[in-house]
Amino acid sequence: VARRLSLTKHPECHSMAGGKAIEHLAQTGNQELLTFRLPMQQYRNCDFSFSGLQNLVNNAIVQKEKEEGIQEGEILSCVKDVAAAVQHAVAIHIIQRTYRAMLFCIKNSILPSKNATLVVSGGVASNQYIRKGLQNLADVNDFALLCPPPRLCTDNGVMIAWNGIERLRAGLGVLHSTDGIRYEPR
Repeated sequence: VARRLSLTKHPECHSMAGGKAIEHLAQTGNQELLTFRLPMQQYRNCDFSFSGLQNLVNNAIVQKEKEEGIQEGEILSCVKDVAAAVQHAVAIHIIQRTYRAMLFCIKNSILPSKNATLVVSGGVASNQYIRKGLQNLADVNDFALLCPPPRLCTDNGVMIAWNGIERLRAGLGVLHSTDGIRYEPR
């Protein structure tokens, strides 16, 4: 969304990563001026998907560009409102799906009935709006919420590599031979 909105051209955001730029602009935007249908509402599982939301946002941006008579790549006058609406829709989707996962884990005795903890990391945990929503969700459901400091929530690749190192050290899920494994490029 940040790329589609050309936020690197925005004077307040030219040096920010996309997610950070969306969060920054959303702080002074009005999320109620645009409403995006939440993805996957018809599915009663814990899966996440943002592709449908991405299409809705792209269509809304095209419509706003037509209304304002600007070309793709120019900054919309309502860019802060778009950022706020997108951030809100993403946050609600994440919160709803996380809540479903919490209920599933409690119902199936995967988590302890007391002192359960929700851990959030990665880029999503660096967004304070989303983090606040997840904190509220955790509080209402008597969960603790653990999030690394935002400066450590930037690169999922690093976290995946770190997890791999820890699993290797512990000998968990480590293949000692690749014999019999079939690789299929996509």
